[in-house]
Amino acid sequence: MAVALLGALAALAGAVFSPDRMGAVLFGVAAVVLAALSAHGLFVRPRLAADDRGVRIRTTGGVHEFSWPETHTRLRSTRRLGRDSTTLEISVGEQLFVFGWLELGTDPRDVLDVLGALRR
Repeated sequence: MAVALLGALAALAGAVFSPDRMGAVLFGVAAVVLAALSAHGLFVRPRLAADDRGVRIRTTGGVHEFSWPETHTRLRSTRRLGRDSTTLEISVGEQLFVFGWLELGTDPRDVLDVLGALRR
């Protein structure tokens, strides 16, 4: 979030001080996108919280609370462009919530271990 905000400020400075009109437009677009990403990270985080009763998942539509018996958690590993990526998937009925390292702030494997301990 902080990196996106700093990037937005740098892009805004590039838009203001760029002598090239097209470059200023591109910097302006980058500033808007990075500011939107930073705002999303600020207002939607933390995305996942858990306790002995269940999990709370925050989305742009609000906070969803689910008890442990109605949730199913698993890890999904994929290989894309020669790089392994692991995500944590929490399914509740027909809903699927996918969390990567960026949303969790730590390795999804560690989060799955903590969720398993809380579920018991």
